[in-house]
Amino acid sequence: MRPAPPKALDPAGMTRASEPHSGASFLAASGPILAMLLALGVVTATGLSQRSALPEAVEPWVYGYFAGRYPLFVFALVYGLAHLARVAAGPGPASFLRRIAFGLVGAAILLLAGLYPTFGGVILRAGFATGGMAFLTHQPLWLAYGLGAGAAAALFGGILGLFAIAANRPLRPRLRRFGTGALAFLTLWFGAAVIGLFGSLGLGPWPHRALRAEEAGLAALLLIVAALPHAAMTTLRRLRPAS
Repeated sequence: MRPAPPKALDPAGMTRASEPHSGASFLAASGPILAMLLALGVVTATGLSQRSALPEAVEPWVYGYFAGRYPLFVFALVYGLAHLARVAAGPGPASFLRRIAFGLVGAAILLLAGLYPTFGGVILRAGFATGGMAFLTHQPLWLAYGLGAGAAAALFGGILGLFAIAANRPLRPRLRRFGTGALAFLTLWFGAAVIGLFGSLGLGPWPHRALRAEEAGLAALLLIVAALPHAAMTTLRRLRPAS
Protein backbone atom coordinates (compact mmCIF):
# COMPACT_ATOMS: atom_id res chain seq x y z
CA MET A 1 0.00 0.00 0.00
CA ARG A 2 1.20 3.47 -0.82
CA PRO A 3 1.46 5.76 2.18
CA ALA A 4 -1.10 8.51 2.29
CA PRO A 5 0.28 11.87 1.22
CA PRO A 6 0.82 14.33 4.02
CA LYS A 7 -2.00 16.77 4.55
CA ALA A 8 -1.34 20.24 3.28
CA LEU A 9 -1.43 23.02 5.77
CA ASP A 10 -4.58 25.09 5.55
CA PRO A 11 -3.71 28.74 6.16
CA ALA A 12 -7.36 29.56 6.71
CA GLY A 13 -7.67 26.76 9.25
CA MET A 14 -4.54 27.90 11.01
CA THR A 15 -5.98 31.41 11.22
CA ARG A 16 -9.25 30.11 12.60
CA ALA A 17 -7.45 28.00 15.17
CA SER A 18 -5.44 30.95 16.36
CA GLU A 19 -8.42 33.30 16.61
CA PRO A 20 -9.73 32.02 19.97
CA HIS A 21 -6.25 32.28 21.44
CA SER A 22 -5.86 35.82 20.08
CA GLY A 23 -9.30 36.78 21.38
CA ALA A 24 -8.53 35.42 24.83
CA SER A 25 -5.21 37.29 24.85
CA PHE A 26 -6.96 40.52 23.88
CA LEU A 27 -9.50 40.11 26.67
CA ALA A 28 -6.73 39.33 29.14
CA ALA A 29 -4.83 42.46 28.13
CA SER A 30 -7.85 44.73 28.11
CA GLY A 31 -9.47 43.45 31.32
CA PRO A 32 -7.62 45.73 33.78
CA ILE A 33 -7.96 48.70 31.42
CA LEU A 34 -11.69 48.06 31.02
CA ALA A 35 -12.02 47.88 34.80
CA MET A 36 -10.45 51.35 35.06
CA LEU A 37 -12.74 52.75 32.41
CA LEU A 38 -15.77 51.18 34.07
CA ALA A 39 -14.82 52.84 37.36
CA LEU A 40 -14.37 56.14 35.54
CA GLY A 41 -17.80 55.72 33.96
CA VAL A 42 -19.41 55.09 37.34
CA VAL A 43 -17.74 58.19 38.83
CA THR A 44 -18.89 60.29 35.87
CA ALA A 45 -22.44 58.93 35.81
CA THR A 46 -22.98 59.36 39.54
CA GLY A 47 -21.34 62.80 39.71
CA LEU A 48 -19.17 61.67 42.61
CA SER A 49 -17.00 64.50 43.89
CA GLN A 50 -16.06 66.32 47.07
CA ARG A 51 -19.43 68.08 46.88
CA SER A 52 -21.27 64.78 47.22
CA ALA A 53 -22.88 63.79 50.50
CA LEU A 54 -20.46 61.18 51.79
CA PRO A 55 -20.24 59.17 55.01
CA GLU A 56 -17.67 60.53 57.43
CA ALA A 57 -15.79 57.24 57.36
CA VAL A 58 -14.83 57.65 53.68
CA GLU A 59 -13.86 61.33 53.83
CA PRO A 60 -10.11 60.61 54.34
CA TRP A 61 -10.08 58.99 50.88
CA VAL A 62 -11.92 61.83 49.13
CA TYR A 63 -10.37 64.94 50.62
CA GLY A 64 -6.77 66.00 51.03
CA TYR A 65 -3.84 67.22 48.97
CA PHE A 66 -3.19 64.00 47.08
CA ALA A 67 -6.85 63.53 46.16
CA GLY A 68 -6.85 66.93 44.52
CA ARG A 69 -3.38 66.76 42.97
CA TYR A 70 -3.30 63.16 41.69
CA PRO A 71 -6.96 62.08 41.43
CA LEU A 72 -6.40 59.52 38.67
CA PHE A 73 -4.40 57.42 41.12
CA VAL A 74 -7.67 55.91 42.30
CA PHE A 75 -8.07 54.33 38.85
CA ALA A 76 -4.49 53.08 39.02
CA LEU A 77 -5.51 51.17 42.13
CA VAL A 78 -8.45 49.70 40.21
CA TYR A 79 -6.01 48.65 37.48
CA GLY A 80 -3.72 47.04 40.05
CA LEU A 81 -6.55 45.07 41.65
CA ALA A 82 -7.79 43.89 38.25
CA HIS A 83 -4.26 42.90 37.25
CA LEU A 84 -3.84 40.79 40.38
CA ALA A 85 -7.21 39.16 39.73
CA ARG A 86 -6.19 38.43 36.14
CA VAL A 87 -2.94 36.80 37.22
CA ALA A 88 -4.58 34.76 39.98
CA ALA A 89 -7.33 33.50 37.66
CA GLY A 90 -5.10 32.90 34.64
CA PRO A 91 -3.07 29.86 33.61
CA GLY A 92 -0.28 28.95 35.97
CA PRO A 93 1.11 26.32 38.32
CA ALA A 94 -0.56 27.49 41.53
CA SER A 95 -3.25 25.62 43.42
CA PHE A 96 -6.69 27.13 43.93
CA LEU A 97 -5.94 27.89 47.59
CA ARG A 98 -2.67 29.62 46.75
CA ARG A 99 -4.34 31.76 44.09
CA ILE A 100 -7.13 32.89 46.40
CA ALA A 101 -4.94 33.45 49.46
CA PHE A 102 -2.16 35.48 47.85
CA GLY A 103 -4.53 37.24 45.46
CA LEU A 104 -6.60 38.54 48.37
CA VAL A 105 -3.57 39.39 50.50
CA GLY A 106 -1.98 41.24 47.59
CA ALA A 107 -5.18 43.21 46.96
CA ALA A 108 -5.43 44.15 50.64
CA ILE A 109 -1.80 45.30 50.82
CA LEU A 110 -2.14 47.31 47.59
CA LEU A 111 -5.20 49.10 48.98
CA LEU A 112 -3.46 49.67 52.29
CA ALA A 113 -0.38 51.11 50.58
CA GLY A 114 -2.52 53.34 48.37
CA LEU A 115 -5.15 54.54 50.82
CA TYR A 116 -3.68 54.58 54.35
CA PRO A 117 -3.73 56.81 56.31
CA THR A 118 -5.51 58.89 53.64
CA PHE A 119 -5.78 58.87 49.85
CA GLY A 120 -2.40 58.24 48.25
CA GLY A 121 -1.06 56.18 51.12
CA VAL A 122 2.66 55.50 51.22
CA ILE A 123 2.79 55.16 47.43
CA LEU A 124 2.05 58.78 46.56
CA ARG A 125 3.78 60.07 49.66
CA ALA A 126 6.99 58.30 48.67
CA GLY A 127 6.77 59.77 45.20
CA PHE A 128 6.02 63.26 46.49
CA ALA A 129 8.84 63.12 49.06
CA THR A 130 11.34 61.90 46.46
CA GLY A 131 10.36 64.50 43.91
CA GLY A 132 10.21 67.24 46.53
CA MET A 133 13.65 66.50 47.88
CA ALA A 134 15.09 66.40 44.36
CA PHE A 135 13.55 69.79 43.61
CA LEU A 136 14.83 71.25 46.90
CA THR A 137 18.35 70.16 45.94
CA HIS A 138 18.05 72.33 42.81
CA GLN A 139 17.31 69.57 40.34
CA PRO A 140 15.29 70.57 37.25
CA LEU A 141 11.54 70.31 37.72
CA TRP A 142 11.19 67.65 35.01
CA LEU A 143 13.84 65.50 36.70
CA ALA A 144 12.25 65.90 40.13
CA TYR A 145 8.88 64.94 38.67
CA GLY A 146 10.37 61.91 36.95
CA LEU A 147 12.13 60.73 40.10
CA GLY A 148 8.93 61.10 42.11
CA ALA A 149 6.97 59.14 39.53
CA GLY A 150 9.67 56.45 39.59
CA ALA A 151 9.51 56.10 43.37
CA ALA A 152 5.72 55.74 43.30
CA ALA A 153 5.93 53.24 40.43
CA ALA A 154 8.56 51.19 42.28
CA LEU A 155 6.30 50.74 45.31
CA PHE A 156 3.19 50.10 43.23
CA GLY A 157 4.98 47.70 40.88
CA GLY A 158 6.82 45.97 43.70
CA ILE A 159 3.54 45.02 45.34
CA LEU A 160 2.02 43.86 42.06
CA GLY A 161 5.08 41.85 41.08
CA LEU A 162 5.59 40.19 44.45
CA PHE A 163 2.01 39.02 44.79
CA ALA A 164 1.68 38.05 41.13
CA ILE A 165 4.57 35.65 41.69
CA ALA A 166 3.16 34.47 45.02
CA ALA A 167 -0.34 33.96 43.61
CA ASN A 168 0.32 32.15 40.34
CA ARG A 169 3.90 32.06 39.11
CA PRO A 170 6.62 29.42 39.37
CA LEU A 171 8.54 29.97 42.59
CA ARG A 172 11.86 28.86 41.11
CA PRO A 173 14.15 31.88 40.62
CA ARG A 174 14.98 32.65 36.99
CA LEU A 175 17.39 35.18 35.60
CA ARG A 176 14.87 36.19 32.93
CA ARG A 177 12.55 37.50 35.61
CA PHE A 178 14.92 40.34 36.41
CA GLY A 179 14.67 41.62 32.85
CA THR A 180 10.90 41.20 32.83
CA GLY A 181 10.64 42.99 36.16
CA ALA A 182 12.78 45.86 34.93
CA LEU A 183 10.63 46.24 31.83
CA ALA A 184 7.45 46.13 33.91
CA PHE A 185 8.86 48.85 36.17
CA LEU A 186 9.64 51.06 33.17
CA THR A 187 6.08 50.70 31.85
CA LEU A 188 4.64 51.54 35.27
CA TRP A 189 7.02 54.48 35.59
CA PHE A 190 5.71 55.79 32.30
CA GLY A 191 2.13 55.26 33.49
CA ALA A 192 2.77 57.08 36.77
CA ALA A 193 4.22 60.05 34.92
CA VAL A 194 1.24 60.18 32.57
CA ILE A 195 -1.56 60.06 35.15
CA GLY A 196 0.20 62.73 37.20
CA LEU A 197 -0.35 65.15 34.30
CA PHE A 198 -4.12 65.20 34.80
CA GLY A 199 -4.18 68.59 36.50
CA SER A 200 -1.33 70.08 34.48
CA LEU A 201 -3.13 69.36 31.20
CA GLY A 202 -6.17 71.28 32.39
CA LEU A 203 -8.54 68.32 32.36
CA GLY A 204 -10.79 69.79 35.03
CA PRO A 205 -10.79 70.31 38.78
CA TRP A 206 -12.23 66.90 39.70
CA PRO A 207 -12.73 65.84 42.48
CA HIS A 208 -13.56 69.40 43.62
CA ARG A 209 -16.62 69.12 41.40
CA ALA A 210 -18.14 66.38 39.26
CA LEU A 211 -16.49 65.28 36.04
CA ARG A 212 -18.04 66.60 32.87
CA ALA A 213 -18.45 64.35 29.85
CA GLU A 214 -15.63 65.93 27.85
CA GLU A 215 -13.31 65.81 30.86
CA ALA A 216 -14.16 62.15 31.40
CA GLY A 217 -13.30 61.42 27.77
CA LEU A 218 -9.89 63.03 28.11
CA ALA A 219 -9.32 61.24 31.41
CA ALA A 220 -10.18 57.92 29.73
CA LEU A 221 -7.68 58.61 26.97
CA LEU A 222 -5.01 59.47 29.54
CA LEU A 223 -5.68 56.27 31.49
CA ILE A 224 -5.46 54.13 28.35
CA VAL A 225 -2.17 55.72 27.33
CA ALA A 226 -0.80 55.23 30.86
CA ALA A 227 -1.84 51.59 31.25
CA LEU A 228 -1.45 50.18 27.74
CA PRO A 229 2.35 49.56 27.82
CA HIS A 230 2.16 47.54 31.03
CA ALA A 231 -0.95 45.64 29.93
CA ALA A 232 0.63 44.77 26.58
CA MET A 233 3.93 43.75 28.16
CA THR A 234 2.33 41.42 30.71
CA THR A 235 0.13 39.86 28.02
CA LEU A 236 3.09 39.21 25.72
CA ARG A 237 4.90 37.62 28.65
CA ARG A 238 2.03 35.16 29.08
CA LEU A 239 2.16 34.27 25.37
CA ARG A 240 5.81 33.25 25.54
CA PRO A 241 6.39 29.51 25.85
CA ALA A 242 7.41 28.38 29.31
CA SER A 243 11.08 27.60 29.75
